[in-house]
Amino acid sequence: MHDEGKDAGNADDVRARAGARGMTKLALVVPGGVHGSGTQDVIPAVLALVERLAARHELHVFALFQQPEPARWALRGAQVHAVGGRARAAPWRALAAIAAEHRRAPFELVQSLWAGPCGMTAVLAARLLSLPAAVHVAGGELAALRDIGYGGLLTWRGRLRERWVLRRAHAVTAASAMILTQIATQGVTGRRLPLGVDLRAWPPRAPRPRRAGEPLRLLHLASLNRVKDQATLLRAVARAAAAGLPLRLDVIGIDTLGGAVQAQARALGLDDGLVRFHGFLPQAGCRSWVAQADLLVMASRHEAGPLALLEAAVAGVPGVGTAVGHFAEWAEQGAALAVPAGDDEALARAILRLGADEPLRLALARRAQALACAEDADHTAAAFEALHAELLAGRSQR
Repeated sequence: MHDEGKDAGNADDVRARAGARGMTKLALVVPGGVHGSGTQDVIPAVLALVERLAARHELHVFALFQQPEPARWALRGAQVHAVGGRARAAPWRALAAIAAEHRRAPFELVQSLWAGPCGMTAVLAARLLSLPAAVHVAGGELAALRDIGYGGLLTWRGRLRERWVLRRAHAVTAASAMILTQIATQGVTGRRLPLGVDLRAWPPRAPRPRRAGEPLRLLHLASLNRVKDQATLLRAVARAAAAGLPLRLDVIGIDTLGGAVQAQARALGLDDGLVRFHGFLPQAGCRSWVAQADLLVMASRHEAGPLALLEAAVAGVPGVGTAVGHFAEWAEQGAALAVPAGDDEALARAILRLGADEPLRLALARRAQALACAEDADHTAAAFEALHAELLAGRSQR
């Protein structure tokens, strides 16, 4: 798939530029989301961060679960090392790959996005090589939702791993206050560091007033899974429709539940005229649907973000959802409406409220856009760079 000789040349070019410009050599550990196509199997926030860090530093990205075959390729100015192999062995393969690259030319810092196996790899590598380690908690690593089998704290092994990783990292960050609270339960103080939107890929758009007589256009942008809790969302939409609100819901995301969500929609009487499922769409396709939406709707049981709320906000679309992640933070700042998780009746009332109160919907949209644009991808990269500079300064003093 990839030309190893070409990859080595790219790495040498990166290293030469690093020496000429005084760059820092960084190791970034991720689960995946860095496919060489730049469009499929990618995480937009990760790509935006990779591109910005690679423009100023020599960046090597170690992907634990990107693909089963080990490979290397260039992406957005960085070198990606897909470690491949069995999933259980991925952290150890990544540790060996980091050590091998360190022997070629030393790293100065190891950063992980996500704790879990990524954080364990980063902390182990840093301890082995006597480097600072930073861990960003980006998902459900510190959750334990037993009824749906979700979260890194469900097993004793997971609880031991997360506590060990967080307590031995030199810095721990997370995108939202909810995750910082979870970090604190592990006896660690984290720092808020949101993963922002790339405004070059998502140019800000002024909030758009609804046209008279049109149905309220709802958009749900998420994989179909139990954490996102589309069951609660569909019940809320059915309640709002039964209350007389003209609406339409478009759902964009990979189906991991084998058609169960679509079957529930049919059982609730939500036919194609009310709810449409579009499956996975690349970023360009998502942007076109966001541009047409009046309201982003989410019913997640747990979120560190979500990025979809930030992307919609940049596009001038406000959100209503459950009180997790940024929804909880923004509701306190007048930038979103948030309701208790699992409460379809409360979610329906919030949708009905915004369907009837256009000035409020637009006010939420303007406030949300200001918050999302202030903490965009450039802000994220600068915050990581400031954190890394602080850790490197502390290392030199030690």
